[in-house]
Amino acid sequence: MFCLSIAYSRSSSKTGQGGTGFMLLKKMQNYVTGFEPYNERLCKLRIKGKYNNIMLINVYAPTEDHKEETKERFYDNLQYLLDKTPKSDIIIILGDVNAQLGKERLYNEVTGQYTLHEETNRNGEFAYANSMVVMSTNFQHKRIHKITWLSPDQNTASQIDHIIINANKKGVIEDVRAMRGPNTDSDHFLVNAVIKQKLSVIHKKKLKPALKWNKIYLQNPSKLKEYRSLLHNKL
Repeated sequence: MFCLSIAYSRSSSKTGQGGTGFMLLKKMQNYVTGFEPYNERLCKLRIKGKYNNIMLINVYAPTEDHKEETKERFYDNLQYLLDKTPKSDIIIILGDVNAQLGKERLYNEVTGQYTLHEETNRNGEFAYANSMVVMSTNFQHKRIHKITWLSPDQNTASQIDHIIINANKKGVIEDVRAMRGPNTDSDHFLVNAVIKQKLSVIHKKKLKPALKWNKIYLQNPSKLKEYRSLLHNKL
């Protein structure tokens, strides 16, 4: 059994659509230096590395069908997060990028030769503009391990979930592939990335022991009523 912790940015939509986050092994908390839930489409997590810190930016990009205003706002926000990240950090953008990457010669420096698609859509141009490499197209795997999204009718397959890294740090990623086995109750498949990077433990100050509650007060009807009222208001 794994002990997990979750950090996320919730969706502002009543439908529950949107929202991004990270699920961490408990032991990984000792390496985390910060988490920022920027908005429902973006959040970031910074991990303390031995030589370089790792900035993970989880994204849920709008599709090509969204309004231009929505798409421009998303990429402006993503650019803002990139620009405020220290240049020495290993920056990894991951998640539902909604970007189909093709084999055009123009994008040879960004896209590997093992991409699922032939043509690049507009969402795929961001990496090119920021000197980043889409590592999910750089490793040779079977076609089924390139597909990250499958339509409900099983007729349309796409590779739109990616792992993107700054080009000068791409050597730390040793493999990327879609995982067909785990049942995530989604039309997306999990994407697994193997990252070779030594981490550095953060030595946090020990907290003072928490004060113990005086349970005797709960035997007092008036105090119990007051406690229940305060708890109800908090929840």
